[in-house]
Formats: sequence, structure tokens, C-alpha cells
Amino acid sequence: MYVLGIETSCDDTGVAIYHSEHGLISHFLYSQVAMHNEYGGVVPELASRDHIRKLVPLIKQTLQESHLQKSDITGVAYTAGPGLMGALLVGAATARSLAWAWQIPAIAVHHMEGHLLAPMLEAYPPPFPFVALLISGGHTLLVQVEGIGRYQLLGESLDDAAGEAFDKTAKMLGLGYPGGPKLAELAEQGKPTFKFPRPMTDRPGLDFSFSGLKTFTLNTFNQSHKTDQDKADIAAAFQQAVAETLSIKCKRAIKQTGIKRLVVAGGVSANKQIRALLRALAEQENSEIYFPRPEFCTDNGAMIAYAGCQRLLRGEQQSLEILARPRWPINELL
Repeated sequence: MYVLGIETSCDDTGVAIYHSEHGLISHFLYSQVAMHNEYGGVVPELASRDHIRKLVPLIKQTLQESHLQKSDITGVAYTAGPGLMGALLVGAATARSLAWAWQIPAIAVHHMEGHLLAPMLEAYPPPFPFVALLISGGHTLLVQVEGIGRYQLLGESLDDAAGEAFDKTAKMLGLGYPGGPKLAELAEQGKPTFKFPRPMTDRPGLDFSFSGLKTFTLNTFNQSHKTDQDKADIAAAFQQAVAETLSIKCKRAIKQTGIKRLVVAGGVSANKQIRALLRALAEQENSEIYFPRPEFCTDNGAMIAYAGCQRLLRGEQQSLEILARPRWPINELL
């Protein structure tokens, strides 16, 4: 089964083809970062229009590079949510139309399920069950995964997600867009000399909250001399606080579930310090840990093609309706 995967949830246009037996055949990604950089963040209307311009040519390029014809494709998977409504509709309408024209099934994929299953694209994928930490610009989740579609939400962010906190903190420090990678780069030049809190680690539970940490960072910056070194030290302290908070919560999740297998995915999982701390945690807890390669940490069509393929193999498919859900809790997946 060849499955065409389409990802248009935010500011990346991703297309990929995945085969149920041979694995990932090809994948391409077009990033809108340069366009949105002028505005200091994602402009939803511009994102939607750019998806319209880039998606069909990218699909043609993916087919051409795969040496496949449209008649070879046996299923279409697309991101139905969560994400920006306009951007989602571009991908959903295109995917649903192609499936109808080619007379093949289509499947709507949850964006975070795509991230959760991204490590399955690696040569040595994690076996079930495992605990998954999903950290992206819009979500911070801890999920117990027993199999495809068998998910139990253990904890989530009550306000700002980790990636959102990275981006907003970067903006406070005048680092521009995209903020997360720029803050991580600046943090390498600093030392965590400022003492930052580890939010919600002094109470039981697996939920997250990074809004207060963001405010604490702003107050610290305003009270500093605002030198370049101060900025670097504050970035280092902020990053360390987020990384240690995630590590503490993951340790709790491992102990609570008894599952000695941790998967870490989503755009923020590419952060070097977070990876280092979580690897140290896994070694300390005698647990296995799995990350997707950096190119599959951020939004991409490959993870959507994989997730969609697994769903289609189970006999699932969507009706002719175009499904787009800007808000879609992962615990609603069956």
C-alpha cells in the first residue's frame, strides 16, 4: 500500500509517500519561515495562501522523485487537526479531492498522533507499550501508548506549551522568529546563573504550566542590566528550567505507569539540552528512550503518511466530508 501524506497544519507544507512494507519512499518539505519572519510570527491568512501555492507542485514533485504514477497511490492521509483552520482546510480539501478523483480511500490524521508515531520511521522503532512526551509549539503532552489508537492522556499543559513559551521568551529577548531555535542557540553562549523555578514540580501530577515561567523570565530580564551576556544567561536559565521540568514529569510518568520505555517527539524534542537531560533520565531509570531524527521532529508529511497508513491498514477511512478540526484533543482518538 502506497500512502500519500499531506501536512498543512501551520507554516510548513509537507508531502510524503510511505509504503506499508518498504517504509518511507520520499518526502519533501517547504518552510514558510522566511515569509513569516517579516512579521515576527505566523500570519494565518498568509500561511493558508502559501499552502495553496505550494501544495500541488510539491505533490507532483514527490510523485516524480518516487518514480510513481498517481495510479500507484492506494490511500491519502492528511492532517485534519489541530492547527490553523485555513491551513488545515487547504490540505484537507486537496487530499479529499485527490482521493475522490483517484477513487481511493482518504484518512484524517491527528497532528499529534503523527508526532507521537514519528519515531516509527526510524530503523529501530520503539515497541509498544511506551510513554510518549510530545513537545511542540502548541502542545505539551504525556501519553501512555499501548498501540495504534490506544492512548491514555497522562498530563498536558494547562496554559502555554513548552514550544510556545520558548517562542514568547525569545520575543521578549528580541531574538526574532522562529524564536525557539534562536533562544537555544543563544543559551549555548550563557550560563544558568539566574535561579528559575521548575513549575508544578512541587505538587503531585503530570500536568504542565509554562505561563508563569515566561512571566518570571520577563521580570528577571527587566531587573537585569539587559546586556548581551545577561540575555545569554537568562536564555540558558530558562532552557534549563524547561528541560528539568520535562525530565521531572517524565520520571514521574515512568514510575506511575511502570513502563520503562520513553518516546520524545515534536518540534521541541530537537533541543539539544532537553535531549541530553532526558537521555540521562532514561539511563538513571534503566529505561529505553527514542527520538525521531531532527527532520522528523518538526512538522512533516512523513509522519502523517505513516500514521495514515497504519489507520488505513486497520480498515479505517473517511466519508466524502472534508474534515478540519482546529481543536482536537488527542484523548478523543480511539
